[in-house]
Amino acid sequence: MKAIILLRSVFAIVLVSWIGPRARGDEFAAHRAELLEGVSAIGSPGVPGPILVAGPRVFPVVVGKLGDGAAPVVVAGEIGRGRFVGFGHNGYFSDTSFDTRALVINAVRWAGVRSARPRVLAPKPLAQALIEAGMDASAMPGNWAQRLEEFDVVCLNVGSLSGDDRRALESHMRRGGGVLFGGLGWGWMQINKNKTLAQHPGNVLFAEHGAMWADGYMSDTIENGFDARKVIMPETHALFALDTLEQQGASQEAIAQASETLMLAVRTLPLDDRFVRPRLRRLEAQHAEALVVSDKSPLRKGVDDLERLLLAYQIADALAVPPERVRAHASADNFPGRGEPGATRVARTLTLDPATVGWKSTGLYAEPGQVIVVSVPESLAGKGLSVRIGCHTDRLYAKQRWNRAPEIALQRAIVERTTRVASAFGGLVYIVLPDGVADEPFEVTVRGAIEAPWFVLGTTDPDRWRQTIRHFPAPWAELQTDKVVLSVPSSHVRDLDDPVALMEFWDRVLDAAADLAAIPRQRKRPQRYVADRQISAGYMHSGYPIMTHLDAAEPMTDLELLRRGNWGLFHELGHNHQHSDWTFAGTGEVTCNLFSLYIIDTLCVPGEGSRGHQGVRGDVGLDQYLADGAPFDQWKRKPFLALRMYIQLADAFGWDAYKRIFAEYRSLSDRDRPKSDEEKRDQWMVRFSRTVGRNLGPFFQAWGVPTSQEARDAIADLPVWMPEGFPDG
Repeated sequence: MKAIILLRSVFAIVLVSWIGPRARGDEFAAHRAELLEGVSAIGSPGVPGPILVAGPRVFPVVVGKLGDGAAPVVVAGEIGRGRFVGFGHNGYFSDTSFDTRALVINAVRWAGVRSARPRVLAPKPLAQALIEAGMDASAMPGNWAQRLEEFDVVCLNVGSLSGDDRRALESHMRRGGGVLFGGLGWGWMQINKNKTLAQHPGNVLFAEHGAMWADGYMSDTIENGFDARKVIMPETHALFALDTLEQQGASQEAIAQASETLMLAVRTLPLDDRFVRPRLRRLEAQHAEALVVSDKSPLRKGVDDLERLLLAYQIADALAVPPERVRAHASADNFPGRGEPGATRVARTLTLDPATVGWKSTGLYAEPGQVIVVSVPESLAGKGLSVRIGCHTDRLYAKQRWNRAPEIALQRAIVERTTRVASAFGGLVYIVLPDGVADEPFEVTVRGAIEAPWFVLGTTDPDRWRQTIRHFPAPWAELQTDKVVLSVPSSHVRDLDDPVALMEFWDRVLDAAADLAAIPRQRKRPQRYVADRQISAGYMHSGYPIMTHLDAAEPMTDLELLRRGNWGLFHELGHNHQHSDWTFAGTGEVTCNLFSLYIIDTLCVPGEGSRGHQGVRGDVGLDQYLADGAPFDQWKRKPFLALRMYIQLADAFGWDAYKRIFAEYRSLSDRDRPKSDEEKRDQWMVRFSRTVGRNLGPFFQAWGVPTSQEARDAIADLPVWMPEGFPDG
């Protein structure tokens, strides 16, 4: 332990010595103390993001929670003779909660240290606040980049800098000027979906100096803010995090923090990073054999932290390099897999209909490390099309155990007529169409991939499917209609003789969900199901695609099993159809089950006495709940208890009542939609009552679901209804 403390002390001295040529060993702490003078806590405007600290002249000032550790939300450092302070959200320049304004003022003074009374350029509201604090400040003019020599410190949004702006700012700092930057990684990524963090304007400026706005959401360390007095672990700096992860005997807390920091670093740093990546390359070479992950050889947090980091580094590297430099990852053989030996690479031209959007299947599979070439009409290059390799979209970096590589799919924008792309892990190939990209069908050609089993209802000849297509060499297959697509291991379709009957049944499932939700049966974007070895949350989860574990591939592709009713598959479909207007707190896992129940009731033949799940007819603790006085908090915590209330309404008034109500909600104007949980409960009770012509106020009261007196009065003219034998309130 003494050796660890000594190493930390040595690192602190070395780190501080990097900050300036005359550092005295305690100057790092002195800088932070100067910035935080009079600052106990700062606000949390919006949702701040982390700032990666990886350079020797950059240091964290305030940290927040990120994953299982911490990450800087405010940083500071030097470039040349100048200083900068970076904030993890643009809102810090206008935030006045806690001591945020004091920190900003301190930062201006610290960055403008070369002037006794620094001249400051800032957004107008901040400029006014600085003037009120006795500082020499001016509102930001449109031509600020041409006037930097007139000012000592400039405060601005780092996410909207042009190339000329960046060059002007770097020159300004190198000659001794100061800058305060507000920025955000995740927000920039959301509006620049086909770009990487290396292209973030602030990161273009700062990456070579070891500071980058990273992806991710910070969590507060106090209510609505961050504790500025919180002790900052050295491992929030990537350089020291590497030391900790390499050394023997570090505490578990230090290792955990080092892992969080370096996971952020490898997913953020550009290829030409000179601080962290060179060391990772050396470590990768030393540990290469340990970086192959599988079910039998997982990588576990707290045990295999260095190996997890190096695998994440390999993935980030493969995603960043040109396609010709991508090599097949050793883990790809295990999952998602390779094609059969000797599989022929083909060229295939497909006609894509823009009437439906999202992932367009191609029936092709890119082998791990193999470059594929996608050609589109010249008129569509740069218009929003993308090519995707891999349907397994879940990223597993936060999971305690990795049974497969944590990121195995990629998507690249098609910005030229011909696009080359390669994946270290391989996967099914898709062309991704946004809405409005084209008015007419168009052709796309894909070269260099192998053929996958692919059945399209109404298009694929069933005889040809049985004779050849189901035997195509790719390890993954797809079964498709214009309403749903199933992505499963090819082993699950090799013996599938009648895909027509299976997919016609799936269409009926999708139609049933649409009918209950009161939406058109014809879909603009088909629903997708993908089976995966490991997913990011739960046994299954909703979204695009719906993700399941591999064991769900059997009931997805076996008509007899599907006809018995698969609650889980239909439950996730329900999530994709439930609406927030009629889903209030405590019913997120309840109203989705209406779809499971409706599909099973109308299409399936479950076991005798069953409606698809034991929670529908079994003991859900209802008697005890009522005996306890129907506590609503308990109702909200027990989905199948709450579902019983919805089942009573369906049994009494039929599914058509639900359909009429859901249709009514869809027709509401924005003004009439419920805005709060209280309004959602009130409207649900009133609209259901009016639809069925019965006063459900006492029924809701008996169940303990709160509604307002005003809402109950609105239905008082209707005859009261209560299920037979059910106690009233």
